[in-house]
Amino acid sequence: MKLSQLTSCLESLAPLAYQEDYDNAGLIVGQPDQEVQQALISLDCTEAVVDEAIATGCQVIISHHPIVFRGLKKFNSKTYVERVVEKAIRNNIALYAIHTNLDHIMAGVNAKICETLGLKNCHILAPKNNLLKKLVTFVPHSHADAVRNALFEAGAGNIGNYSEVSFNANGTGTFNGNELTNPYIGEHGKRHREEEIRIESIYPAILESKILMALILSHPYEEVAYDLYPLTNQNQEVGAGMIGELEAPTPEEDFLYHIKEKMHAPVIRHTALTGRPIKKVAVCGGAGGFLLKQAIAAGADIFITADYKYHEFFDAEGKLVIADIGHFESEQFTQQLLYEIIRKKFSNFAVRLTEVNTNPVKYFI
Repeated sequence: MKLSQLTSCLESLAPLAYQEDYDNAGLIVGQPDQEVQQALISLDCTEAVVDEAIATGCQVIISHHPIVFRGLKKFNSKTYVERVVEKAIRNNIALYAIHTNLDHIMAGVNAKICETLGLKNCHILAPKNNLLKKLVTFVPHSHADAVRNALFEAGAGNIGNYSEVSFNANGTGTFNGNELTNPYIGEHGKRHREEEIRIESIYPAILESKILMALILSHPYEEVAYDLYPLTNQNQEVGAGMIGELEAPTPEEDFLYHIKEKMHAPVIRHTALTGRPIKKVAVCGGAGGFLLKQAIAAGADIFITADYKYHEFFDAEGKLVIADIGHFESEQFTQQLLYEIIRKKFSNFAVRLTEVNTNPVKYFI
């Protein structure tokens, strides 16, 4: 199949618009229209992973971490990044990354951590804003249901656990078409008054083109009147980190042992124990220190993440336990998540998990 079919599947779940500004998720090497028969999934894209792709006949490597974050000015094999890109190009292997956009969705990296640890009632810890917009349009009564249904089917009207959400108000519209018009109602050259319904509905900004196409195709007027409003509302379905609850309060040491076992963590760096049982658990795969304030504000008893610096541990101030389990360890299940997504969508497509342990950190215990 075409590489674009595979990347479209991933981006329908984790849109590139959800990634952080510093990130470089998406197609890094390759052409959307190139044919691919087999994909290799890895947390990182290293030389060993590219060699594995060559040996196993994979035409694309899907990694969580982008091999290129910043622009490359030279290709002379001096760095591992340059060597990976050069080898991929020489062997016609596409490189695709799905990074913070996958971190920020409800069914993403953090959800896998929550599932692994047995957490319940999970939700986004730090929801993102400026991802939602509102559409307002004006429709004759005869077509109100058709337009509403079209908008809902295109992805409008979803708020939390509710779907098909809209606000509707009656009013009177006026218009006067010139000689070039062919109005659905009324005559050109004469002002017409029509009883209409004002329909308002919220939608994800990334679906705007799809929403507008649905509106135009379902609306009877040849010139459709509509307004688009940017919203600063938080999108509760998109954001950084997650927080959930254990079935029952658990002693701190017992839960640390639980984390160590379930997350295959050789060692856990943590702050002093508080002496309180663990019930609420905040998590963030990768470097999540920026979410500490949100974890404390949400009432978390422990914050599980990675890449904590020495002085940052002081910020816990006895309010919760910070548990640094390691970057690789916190994101290791990303590979299985991507495997399941692709297999579910393309049951006959060959996809394999890397056999290379790409963790650059080793532990001497």
